[in-house]
Amino acid sequence: MTLVDRFLKYVSFDTQSDELTRLTPSTPGQMVFAKYLKEELLSLGLEEVELDENGYLFATLPANTDKPLPVIGFISHMDTSPDMSGKHVSPRIVKAYDGSDIELCTEENITLSPLQFPELLDHKGEDLIVTNGKTLLGADDKAGLAEIVSAMVYLKEHPEIKHGKIRVGFNPDEEIGEGAHKFDVKKFGCDWAYTMDGGEVGELEYENFNAAVAKITFKGRNVHPGYAKHKMINSIRVANRFCAMLPSHETPEHTEGYEGFYHLIAFNGNVEETTVSYIIRDHDRAHFESRKKEVEHLVHKVNAEYGLGIATLELRDQYYNMREKIEPVMHIIDIAFAAMEAVGVKPSVKPIRGGTDGAQLSFKGLPCPNIFAGGLNFHGRYEFVPIQSMEKAMKVIVKIAELVATK
Repeated sequence: MTLVDRFLKYVSFDTQSDELTRLTPSTPGQMVFAKYLKEELLSLGLEEVELDENGYLFATLPANTDKPLPVIGFISHMDTSPDMSGKHVSPRIVKAYDGSDIELCTEENITLSPLQFPELLDHKGEDLIVTNGKTLLGADDKAGLAEIVSAMVYLKEHPEIKHGKIRVGFNPDEEIGEGAHKFDVKKFGCDWAYTMDGGEVGELEYENFNAAVAKITFKGRNVHPGYAKHKMINSIRVANRFCAMLPSHETPEHTEGYEGFYHLIAFNGNVEETTVSYIIRDHDRAHFESRKKEVEHLVHKVNAEYGLGIATLELRDQYYNMREKIEPVMHIIDIAFAAMEAVGVKPSVKPIRGGTDGAQLSFKGLPCPNIFAGGLNFHGRYEFVPIQSMEKAMKVIVKIAELVATK
């Protein structure tokens, strides 16, 4: 099975995660896919293939040298985003893309155009895998899965490439922030690992947002509007006032690079009760803590204005910037950097404006930077992946294994 065949098979599985179920894995389709992957890994001759009850799948490619070497790992997630359906994915290969618009769904007039997505032009002449405009593709992160498995196959078929013990780990529920929670780092048994979960070719990431989620509930007092003077407290209006207190330009649509933000992700309510939810992000730990304190301050301010207890806050940290765990072991970045250059890929070291399983794993004792998998426009109908990008990612994995053995 080729890398492309493997990827096309993987995206046929519906593995959309769901944060509301409170289960691990959060959806049954992920376990169905995990069982398929387990059988594939066994058939390919990998060893120590284990799938636990939570949908975490580990396997080993044994060392083919007696030289004492570090144990390294490669990790990808099996779920796709809740943002759009991953059921009945119908991919199509656009051969030798010519730079023009790509009609995804003619009847619904859905077009993948370089006018809206100029990154398409970076891949002129390449073969693009696109959607039919009705689902996401699933390159996030089934491209990573296919690249890791294909790299293991390549190493088995080329024993002249010496390497140490390699562990592969496939986990559920990354898209809902739960991917690393039940990942058994001790059982995985690696000195360090790489998640294959980045986007554009060359991406190498070891910095990410510090992240928290805030839920604020506003209690109102509902009385007949004709007789409401000095009696009614409209929780919707109070919630709106709170939202307006936050900096208007510190939002995702106004920030880039290392800039943090407050992102309103949900607003639900009526006169009696309204709930708003925010995610809070910043690369700088001190700024991150300051953002959380600002939310706490504004909740106190609302309570001082409208009455104690009208606003209640639930604030929870999600993950932290892995940079502080990677900097003491920067040789793992140097190896990935060298591997990219060796296979003709220009490394692009940049901060992740988001999170990754590698952030949580790094704080659990497994340093785990992130490498490109090649897909673009994740989480929606305009997602695509160049075949050549996946091939380059697979070569990077192989080269990392080789460099760890030779260096």
